[in-house]
Amino acid sequence: MKNLKTENLRRAYGNALIEEGKKNKSIVVLEADLGKSTMSFMFQEKFSDRYFEMGIAEQNMTSTAAGFALAGKIPFTGTFAVFAAGRAYDQIRCSIAIPKANVKIIGSSYGLSDYGDGKTHQAVEDANIIRAMPNMVVLNPVDAEEVRKMVPVIASYNGPVYLRITRNDLPVFTSPKGEFKIGKIYPIRAGKDIVIFASGVMVSKAMEAAEKLSALKISAQVLNVSTLKPLNKNEILKYSMGKKAVLVAEESVRTGGLGESIASILMESGLMGRPGSKAKFGIIAIDDAFGTSALNYDDLLDMYGLSSSHIYKKAVKLIKNPSSGGVINHRPRK
Repeated sequence: MKNLKTENLRRAYGNALIEEGKKNKSIVVLEADLGKSTMSFMFQEKFSDRYFEMGIAEQNMTSTAAGFALAGKIPFTGTFAVFAAGRAYDQIRCSIAIPKANVKIIGSSYGLSDYGDGKTHQAVEDANIIRAMPNMVVLNPVDAEEVRKMVPVIASYNGPVYLRITRNDLPVFTSPKGEFKIGKIYPIRAGKDIVIFASGVMVSKAMEAAEKLSALKISAQVLNVSTLKPLNKNEILKYSMGKKAVLVAEESVRTGGLGESIASILMESGLMGRPGSKAKFGIIAIDDAFGTSALNYDDLLDMYGLSSSHIYKKAVKLIKNPSSGGVINHRPRK
């Protein structure tokens, strides 16, 4: 962890968008007065004729993007995640999700990453809202390298995509080799006792926790779940099999989040919740609360129970609890 380089995901997005713009003249970019924050202004500097500043009018921007899609263009919209998912919800639902319009919605500065601007600007529920909509793909990259891989994939994908981009620099775990695939879960660290399904910044926090757990002889596997929807049921079952516990770590509110979705898959498949099963399950998420202002990102993550220490303590509790001791090894129900 100490030797990992860090990069800014927003800038990686801006550069990747330029590269796609060079290859595909059908790509257009719409921005809601936040281009210098989302980094879409980088596209404007290269392709001013394909960049549309819509002002502080996210609903109009979203509807216009749907119109561009109907005309055969590939529109990327940009604004803070809290406005992208919240203010333009009805336009996304009616004009993009229902007709499966080929629009790419970029929700920047999601979660608690906009630590200085408080609860009105911190989107802790954006992914949950968009995941609930039929026909939507929801992506949450772990690092700048994965952002660079995602942008060409979503540009070529025929349908609506919501991409969450954090505000801050994050450690880079993704190898530059290979291509990103929607729905694939990416192993970051091997382990046999507990599996931690993590997304976004929580991957690095899970890695820190895993290193601490190793001192207790607890072997933790860490996975990068960068596709929040669609979830790959088979991969979730595969990585859960043989483990004493499953833990999910997400920078979102618990209700309707990744943790509840994975729990549902495990329960419906019969791997957890059946009589006699002693394997444990836990969720690290924001418990029914909006954000608040702070001096830095890590202070907020700690305040809302999302730090590496919280993951470590939860994992220890799941593994060391006297009532545990079983493993997930049942054959899934047909």
